[in-house]
Amino acid sequence: MANLYLLGAPAGRNGLALAERDEAAAVVLIQDGVYLDVKCLAGKKVYAVRKDVEKRGLASRLPGSVELIDYGKLVDLVLENKVINFA
Repeated sequence: MANLYLLGAPAGRNGLALAERDEAAAVVLIQDGVYLDVKCLAGKKVYAVRKDVEKRGLASRLPGSVELIDYGKLVDLVLENKVINFA
């Protein structure tokens, strides 16, 4: 079981700093958290909610390593992991 960080705004930057140091971290960018710069999370699993990304017109600006997910997949991740909420 990994630590799943839900990162939104404005607290997302704090969660980003913690996730960077957490070896068992996976990250989901939600709402305005899709604006966060996740380059510091190289090697970690990073997801973004597709509807939040599309709503903000950021689909072409996200790094290729960020996996776009729907709400069903988000629910699966929440149920499978320990959630740390910064949304």
